[in-house]
Amino acid sequence: MHDLAFIFAGLFVGLVVGLTGVGGGSLMTPILIFFFDTKPYLAVGTDLLFAAFTKMGGTIKLARARVVEWRVVLHLSAGSIPAALVTLYLLHELGATTAKVQSLMTTTLGVALLLTAAATLYKVLRGKAAPVSVAIGQEAAAAKSRHWSLPLLFGAVIGTLVTLTSVGAGAIGVTVLMVLYPKLPLPRIIGADIAYAVPLTLVAGMGHASMGSVDWALLAKLLAGSLPGIWIGSHLMFRIPERVIRSFLSVLLAYAGLKLITL
Repeated sequence: MHDLAFIFAGLFVGLVVGLTGVGGGSLMTPILIFFFDTKPYLAVGTDLLFAAFTKMGGTIKLARARVVEWRVVLHLSAGSIPAALVTLYLLHELGATTAKVQSLMTTTLGVALLLTAAATLYKVLRGKAAPVSVAIGQEAAAAKSRHWSLPLLFGAVIGTLVTLTSVGAGAIGVTVLMVLYPKLPLPRIIGADIAYAVPLTLVAGMGHASMGSVDWALLAKLLAGSLPGIWIGSHLMFRIPERVIRSFLSVLLAYAGLKLITL
């Protein structure tokens, strides 16, 4: 019975990701903690690899459509991956299963969910995406941030946040990238955000796996539900009002975030 529940949880998260593009980590980690009583370190570690595999398919699809800005991906990865490795080292030294680290994970996760809720609501208020195309000769300029150091700094913050909580590379990432790359069309921002999350979650997930913080059987069940869920959600995208779903999600994430902070 529990096996079916995990598969349906994966299906639900995959469906929402397919419908809205909201990062699976912001949903899956709190679901595992609240509904399945999974320890925070196991929920985070398992969800990181869950995110890596689910976003890998999205990256391939976006790369074929030529909406991934690889220069942005490289700049973000240069900050996020070293930060993930440093965070993993600290978790290994402190002990991922200790009470203090577990408390840090849940509190940081709560803050990350509140930020994700705000970012999701911001997109609802901001409206639909801009066209994919950029004027000829302006591609290079659009892919330049306000300052060269900002993507590295932002990448480092997100790398730390994602390694600790598995949340942060989705709605938060898109919102901050809008500020860093104001001339880049939103579809390209989303493409870069999804693409750079793959190596980040893979590195962080494998690091957690080396500490025994990944439940491989659970991961298989979640993926068994999520992969068809994403496919169904992406096909229903234009039939269900996105703003209604995103508004509901922002409330749900804010509630989960507050609950985690007050644990």
